Amino acid sequence: MYVGMCDDVQLSLRRARVRGFVEKCESWRLTSRFFPSKVGGKPAWLELKNIPGKSDLECEYCNEVCVFLCQIYAPYEENVDAFHRTIYIFICKNVDCCRPNQNGNLKVFRSQLSRVNSFYPSEPPVEQKNWRTDIDVSQWTKTCCICGIAAPSHCAKCKVVNYCCRVHQVYDWKNGHKHTCGAEANSDNNFLFPEYEIVVESDDSVKDNMEQDDFEREQREIKKYNAMIKNGKAGSLQHEDVNDDLLQMASDEKDEIFVEFRMGIDNYPDQILRYDRGGKVLYISQQNKIADVPKCPECNSDRQFEFQIMPQLLNYLGLNDIVKCLDWGILAVFTCKQSCAPNDTYIREYIWKQDIVTDSRINQDA
Repeated sequence: MYVGMCDDVQLSLRRARVRGFVEKCESWRLTSRFFPSKVGGKPAWLELKNIPGKSDLECEYCNEVCVFLCQIYAPYEENVDAFHRTIYIFICKNVDCCRPNQNGNLKVFRSQLSRVNSFYPSEPPVEQKNWRTDIDVSQWTKTCCICGIAAPSHCAKCKVVNYCCRVHQVYDWKNGHKHTCGAEANSDNNFLFPEYEIVVESDDSVKDNMEQDDFEREQREIKKYNAMIKNGKAGSLQHEDVNDDLLQMASDEKDEIFVEFRMGIDNYPDQILRYDRGGKVLYISQQNKIADVPKCPECNSDRQFEFQIMPQLLNYLGLNDIVKCLDWGILAVFTCKQSCAPNDTYIREYIWKQDIVTDSRINQDA
């Protein structure tokens, strides 16, 4: 074992076309000392001292703090400064900020370290619950007891727990701190998304099979969609009832991009991650593709596509209101092609949200 992954998984993140799935696992396995890829809970920070805070994570629309969505551990084999490397995604939980094909409610950061660093031993971790529990962000900085980001302010009464903003302090007070003020903070809360491990598998075999009969499969998909619409029946990406947006796209024979997307996930409909560093985005629609990716703000190098979060992840976030809730078609992440050294801080990278937008949704949002 090394960095919390088996050798095959380490290597797979350095090859094209890797798919990721969520699995439940023991929470201690998803802590910083094991370099996890994970969904939900608090972020497992890589660099443990200079972590992002409220000013870094404010939603562009409502100014509230974006909460942790997921992180991907993806070392750069060709870069000694990125022996350890993790990409973090945060999202605003305010549904009104989830605007079609806009990314102001999303933040993405990159952190990386050389093999010899101030936080982790150079040797592989021992995957045991009690191994090096001292490797924790709490040893280096104060974090919000609700969301886990940098938090310089503390409860004025007990001075035990810290908060990144007043919203999280009020939430904590109403949800238990009023009765436990002065005691150790509760690490579990319902404010965050449910926690899962992300496990990955190589997609090489699926890619080879798809290349053999792409045209035939595309024709079959189009015929299938036409038949479903004619019969008043349709299946979603996970073969369940489909929403109106997908129905409208499925009935459009001209949207070959959606057909390709459907084909691309058909063999593994539960995948929540598609990793293809230096490859191409698997778009979900012909509309609103990313036209211009900003250069890296640190070194002015070009950014390249690294991975995308698939809509299937929405099924695991504990969203109760299926009508009015967070939504996306895909979340595409672009990172510095050089993976430049971030000088002991977290570097902002670029994320693009592509949605399935129908005429009815446009009118509703307007």
